Parts: sequence; C-alpha cells; structure tokens
Amino acid sequence: MASVGVNQSAPLVIGATGGSGTRVVARIARHAGYDLGTYLNEAGDALAFQPFFNIWTNRFLRAGRRGLRKREWAGMESDFEAALSKHLSTSPAAGLRWGWKAPRSIYLLPFLHLRFPELKFIHIVRDGRDMAFSNNQNQVLKHGRAVLNPLEYLLNPVPIRSILLWDRVNARAAEFGETKLCENYHLVHFEDLCRQPIETTARLLRFLGTGLDARSVAETEVSPPTTLGRWKTAPPMLIARLERSADRSLRKFGYLT
Repeated sequence: MASVGVNQSAPLVIGATGGSGTRVVARIARHAGYDLGTYLNEAGDALAFQPFFNIWTNRFLRAGRRGLRKREWAGMESDFEAALSKHLSTSPAAGLRWGWKAPRSIYLLPFLHLRFPELKFIHIVRDGRDMAFSNNQNQVLKHGRAVLNPLEYLLNPVPIRSILLWDRVNARAAEFGETKLCENYHLVHFEDLCRQPIETTARLLRFLGTGLDARSVAETEVSPPTTLGRWKTAPPMLIARLERSADRSLRKFGYLT
C-alpha cells in the first residue's frame, strides 16, 4: 500500500459491534497517551473513516476468501489512504502513540493488518443478549445483508438478526486476533469493566504499555450503564431463542456455561 506521507508507528485500533462500550475504552487509551484524533463525532468515533467503511465494508465481506479483484483492492487501498491522511492531518508530530476508535474497524481486521502488521487491536465484547435489545442497530442495518444469509436477514424479531450478527462478527474478530495479532490483540468484556473496573482497567493499561494507576483511571472513566443486563426482562421464550442462535459465541465469551 502507498505511504500516507508520515512516518508513523503502527496504530491502536478500537473496534466492536455497535454499542459495546468503545467510548470508555477510548477514554482510557487517551489517559495512556494515545492520540485518537480530533475529527470525531459525539461518540468519539473517527469520522474520517466513515465514508471508507460505508463504501468498502460490505464489498470486502462479500468477497470472502476469494478476495476482491485486483482493481477493487487498489481502490480500497486508495480510499483508505485518503481517509487515514485526513485522520492524521490533525495529529501532532509522527512517532507519538496514535490510532483511532471506530467500531466498524472490527469488520476489516485482515485488511488493516496487511496495512499495519504491528497494529494493536482492542476488541470490546458485550453480552450479545444485551446487544440484541440495544437501540443502536446501525451495524445490522448497514452490514446485516453482507454478514447474514438472505433467510437469516429476514428473521423476526430484530433481536434475532442482531444477535446473529453479533455472533458472526465477534467470533471472526476473536479468531483473527488470537491467531494473527497474538500479543497485539486484547479482548475486553464490557461487563468486566463495569463489575471489576480496577482489575480490568489495569489489564488494559498494561496492554497499552503504561504504568498509570488503574484505580484513578477507573474511578474517573468507568460508569456502568443502567442498561447492563437488560436482556433479563425479555420473555423467556425469546431469550431461549437468542441463546440458541448465538450459542457458540455466548459460550466462547463466557456468557453461557
């Protein structure tokens, strides 16, 4: 891929399915000295990458193992370099800790890893049953057809489609992180951050390479939402259906035993 014109170290990338708690992790990363840019939306997402995600995420996913055609790949590379340059345009001098928070980065990990073989990825996971009832279903709307098969995309109610997407996307990201990124991959359970904030923040700070006091950072930044565990109020039959639909990942991430 072409150079962006700056000599930067590999970035820190923060991704997840939408609504998983990336905001608080980004704030902790800033405490650790990471410049995550200034061209951001209210949630702290790097806006420079949004057009790139809109254009290329579904194409990349649908290409699957066969991959994009050479001309398409070149177009994806070019668009990414333009987005990256825009993101970096407000950053200070090269060489500082830098990166971005953009949840949809989780869909393009193989592409990002090719661009930055040493990138660090923080993967935030929140219980898929909670995610199924989130008001934030943007990723299902934007990428559901590329992740799910046509019959799955038509399933009702919406929480079923939501947890199926959660299952596929998080399982793929974890597999890639564990096998390809290795020590540069860090999984954060949002529930752990809320219920064991000091211990979870300490592990995150170690991954970020800083000796900051975890208690001080956690007390400043971690505030559990009232929506934690909202799935428990759903009808039992719907909960059972959700758990059958995402049994693999719910077990993998420790939400079912």
